[in-house]
Amino acid sequence: MHTLRPALFATLITSLVAPSAHAWDYEGHRIVNTAALAALPADFPAFVREPAAAERIAFLAGEPDRWRNMTDLPLKHCASPDHYFDYEQIASAGLDVKTMPDLRYVFMSQFAAGRAAHLAEFQVIDPLKNADHTAEWPGFAPWVITESYAKLKSGFSYLKVYQEIGTPAEIANAQANIIYIMGVMGHFVGDCSQPLHLSNHHNGWVGENPNGYTTWSGFHAWIDGGFANKSGIKVDDLLPRVTPVKPMVMVANPGGRDPMFAAVVDYITAQHAFVEPLYQLEKSGALKAEEATTSTVGKKFIEDRLLTGSQELAAIWFTAWKEAGPDEYLRTQLEKRRDAATPPPAAPPTP
Repeated sequence: MHTLRPALFATLITSLVAPSAHAWDYEGHRIVNTAALAALPADFPAFVREPAAAERIAFLAGEPDRWRNMTDLPLKHCASPDHYFDYEQIASAGLDVKTMPDLRYVFMSQFAAGRAAHLAEFQVIDPLKNADHTAEWPGFAPWVITESYAKLKSGFSYLKVYQEIGTPAEIANAQANIIYIMGVMGHFVGDCSQPLHLSNHHNGWVGENPNGYTTWSGFHAWIDGGFANKSGIKVDDLLPRVTPVKPMVMVANPGGRDPMFAAVVDYITAQHAFVEPLYQLEKSGALKAEEATTSTVGKKFIEDRLLTGSQELAAIWFTAWKEAGPDEYLRTQLEKRRDAATPPPAAPPTP
């Protein structure tokens, strides 16, 4: 296989999203992953730009939603909350987004205790609508992104060693694993660029509503696919605005929180700030179906969110590669294998 020259790669990137593909349903997630590939600097490992690899990364953007399409409750229970983070619930449970734990199960323990202590702050759960028992949780998007980053670092760590003393099959398998992780994690980063994935107000405004925002339960679906589909958003619209990313600066944080977790929380906090502006756009009429093809305001809002998600995703990918040192345990094992397979030198002839 041969790597693509930049001009040819740009052509491939455009072709990965079909002409009819639009916004945050599967097509929108493909846009985020595809634009993220275009944002990777030239020195990023070239194998991800191979046509088959780029297509697979785009295809895998939809994988977590395919899991949600299954009726198996164990899968729904463990996978569904990874897609969102109801930001407001953290304060309702007496916790602080700025200090919440970076370890998923430690957070779950603290949140469960906080929820129980502040139960009046939460909506009553309808058991008939909670067969998978996920309504008790605020969502785990910051954790799944951080965990995926660590998996990607691991992939690059052992790839580096296999490239030194591994077999061609081992190198190919390591690269395939990296491609899989890159593609799947892109879905969750893309989810968090859609503000309604980050709020209690995900399916219409809930609770006190002094500004008279829409309470339509279909608002989320309309933003994810309906309006964006009608406005004709395509990856071509984003590529001219894509810029090469730089690795994130991984520094110690107060309380010892994982640096990537802190960076992901900062990203989510920034996107959560767009929840009310999105509702304001709806109230102004800029998101009506008849406005989709004539007004640029709503279209630009969604394009900006998609672009933000793609740039964040590319930065996380790039940081994982930069931060990954060689897997020294694997190196030791491969050196033992190599030495065992090397015949001892021939004994000198007897005089």
